[in-house]
Amino acid sequence: MNEVPEFEYVMVGTTESDQNGMPKEPGSINGGMLKREDPIQSPVITISVDSIDQIASTIEKNGGKMIRAKMPVGDMGFAAYFKDSEGNVVGLWENAQ
Repeated sequence: MNEVPEFEYVMVGTTESDQNGMPKEPGSINGGMLKREDPIQSPVITISVDSIDQIASTIEKNGGKMIRAKMPVGDMGFAAYFKDSEGNVVGLWENAQ
């Protein structure tokens, strides 16, 4: 595990990663853990998207609600969170360009 103290984040690996941090084996995942704070109080599945802004409007058109707006994560990218129409919290990740 690698810590990223400035974000209170610990990276967790379940499989070997390539030089870009992506799992080498198809179907495997890696991730991380954050300190719990409102509105995120449980484990969250996070989806990588090309544009959080574009996806956010689609989410809201389909009954979801953004609960944490797009925010920068260092120079790595951006994160946001939403509740789907059934109340599940899901994360969004957009790589920095």
